[in-house]
Amino acid sequence: MIDLYTWKTPNGRKPVIALEELQLDYTIKPVDIGRDEQFQPAFVAISPNSKIPGMVDHDTSVTLFESGAILQYLADKTGQLLPASGAARYSTLQWLNWQVGGVGPMFGQLGFFANRAKEKLPLAIDRYLTESKRLLDVLEQRLSRSAYVGNDEYSIADIAIYPWVVGVMDVNPTLLADARNTRPSMDRWMTTLAKRPAVIKGMKVLQDA
Repeated sequence: MIDLYTWKTPNGRKPVIALEELQLDYTIKPVDIGRDEQFQPAFVAISPNSKIPGMVDHDTSVTLFESGAILQYLADKTGQLLPASGAARYSTLQWLNWQVGGVGPMFGQLGFFANRAKEKLPLAIDRYLTESKRLLDVLEQRLSRSAYVGNDEYSIADIAIYPWVVGVMDVNPTLLADARNTRPSMDRWMTTLAKRPAVIKGMKVLQDA
């Protein structure tokens, strides 16, 4: 049994989608970041950086934080959603790391400065909007050559990226009004993933919390 400590954010949705895809037994342990529950000592013992998600696999006694590490662990544990070796494995991992190192931070900063910051700073909004659009262009180019992001098979790279792409558009509907219309390959990919039962369930995690 796996305990997943998470919340209804893009990073929090990623491992839920993976667990559903892999049909692993798990229990959701909500960590309400709006109430600063991520700073509670019990959670910090699992996630020292006080960020969701965190995971405890009671079958293997493995405790992990960082969503990218959790996705890779779950894929390696089951032998699914990540090629075992060779170029396809490293292609998938590079796109997983592209999300962790680029998409997440840039989309997150855009959301903060455009929506949550008390003072609207045009320079900051323009900086992160420009970079977010560039990253969406990178994704479009990749998907114009490949059915999925990592390679031609659905993988943890798709699981990592999809919630962030949906999230940045939902949070910034005016700034990114034409994001899908001008990127047909990305639109095709988003439409395909949105129909997967595991994605549907993962995107609705803690929706009523």
